[in-house]
Amino acid sequence: MSRRVGSIQEYFETLGERFIAPASKGVNATIVFDLAEGPDGGQWTVTVQNETCTVATGKIEKPTVTITMKPADYLAMANGDLDGTKAFLTRKLKVSGNIPMAQKMKAFLPPHSGK
Repeated sequence: MSRRVGSIQEYFETLGERFIAPASKGVNATIVFDLAEGPDGGQWTVTVQNETCTVATGKIEKPTVTITMKPADYLAMANGDLDGTKAFLTRKLKVSGNIPMAQKMKAFLPPHSGK
């Protein structure tokens, strides 16, 4: 169940609560979150495989997708206060790698819905 988080660190520590395993069926991906620009930031690698999700600090070479954002913007997006499409169109969100996989992420790593 998704809930609001107060920091990027808390987001990644509680990612297992947000992860929707059935929505990741057939997904085999590594996602690098490059949120290093600014305070509270860093880099994390999320691996989704066999309907499981693991998180590690740091980044890997040649991930499936790389998400690059300022930590405050990513936190707003994770908490449902910033729409991902709007963030992309206003260049607050940069995506490299497999774009269709990045779009699919919303199904298995959804933002907080306010419920």
